[in-house]
Formats: sequence, structure tokens, C-alpha cells
Amino acid sequence: MKKSIVVLISGSGSNFQAILDHCQQGSINGQIVAVISNRDDAFGLKRAEMAGIPSHFIDHKAFEGRYEFDQSLIDLIDQYQPDLIVLAGFMRILSAKFVRHYQARLFNIHPSLLPRYKGLNTHQRVLEAGDPEHGCSVHFVTEELDGGPLVIQAKTDVNTADTIESLQNRVHALEHQIYPLAVSWFCDDRLQHSPEGVLLDGKLLPASGFLLEN
Repeated sequence: MKKSIVVLISGSGSNFQAILDHCQQGSINGQIVAVISNRDDAFGLKRAEMAGIPSHFIDHKAFEGRYEFDQSLIDLIDQYQPDLIVLAGFMRILSAKFVRHYQARLFNIHPSLLPRYKGLNTHQRVLEAGDPEHGCSVHFVTEELDGGPLVIQAKTDVNTADTIESLQNRVHALEHQIYPLAVSWFCDDRLQHSPEGVLLDGKLLPASGFLLEN
């Protein structure tokens, strides 16, 4: 039986599209049942509409605070009874209540090799630090910002001629590889979030997660 997936976005939805493509190709044993955005101009909503997937806009500015917005988000998501919630460029810090409600079934992708460079402007920070490598990480979401247990990472070398844009483009390409892979593991019941860490096929992954070799 296919797992049901709800995707949260704030922008173009390129990672949503990558996951959707794999669902449609059959390499993910899952189905995206809804896409939700906190921005009405998010192109990802257009992607959902073109794919015939229910899409919703919830304006976070229409609520008194983060907790009220998150409760409205929970109420909407729970109508779909998803097995997995995927944050795909959802630019909101979620409350502890939200995270606990979806514990062990909430994914995020971050454009850095966590635990390095949590937060924003990761490509710029990598260049300023002179790091030799950069990449992206998929992790289970916990109450610590960008601090949940790592599932998978992918790396790219940083070249002397790199710019923020060139790094961003290469990291995006890696994101489109590792996010569908992590989702496929979850939908195949190969992945588990345990008190000891992340298990893949019953074996404990290192703290850095699975490393995708290119």
C-alpha cells in the first residue's frame, strides 16, 4: 500500500517536483496527497495544480502568532492523514507542538553539511569560510532548528571560481537526488527514527547519516 505524503513549501517547489517525479515513475512507493504553502505566489502551488494535487495557501500573517498558525496547519494536514510530512523549502520555524505532533514522520532538507551552517545563507557562509566542500542534508525534524537526526547527505567540492549561484545550483542538483531517495526509504519501511538514532534496514546510521557517493 502506498504511503501518503503532504508537502509544505514556500517557493518554487523544485524538491517537491523531484519527489513527485519519482512517485509518478514508481521509484517511490508513495503518493503526494496535498501541497500546502504559506505564500500564495509560490510556484510550487502551480506545480501541484498542474499535477492535479490538492493545494492550499495558509497566510501565516493572518494569525496572531506562530502557535495559532501551526495549529491551523495541523488541522489542515490531519485532514489528509499522511504517513509522512515533507518540508521542501518551507520557510517557517515550526513550534515544538507541531514537531511533536508529527514526530518521526517529518522530514526537512537543508543546504549544508549539517551540523555545519544551520540557518540561512549557507552558500555564502561556506565561501566566506573557505571550506573545501559543501553539500546538503536530509534529516528528521526535531525541536532543535536544523538539528534533527541525519538521514542522508551529499557532498560537492568547492572550487576557487565558485560563486553563491554556482554553489547553489550544484547543491540543488544534489538535493533532487537525496530527497527522493530518503522519501523512498521511508515509504518502503526501510527507515526508522529510534531513540538511538536513524536506522536504515535495521542498522544504525552514523551521526552524519548515509553519504551518497557521486
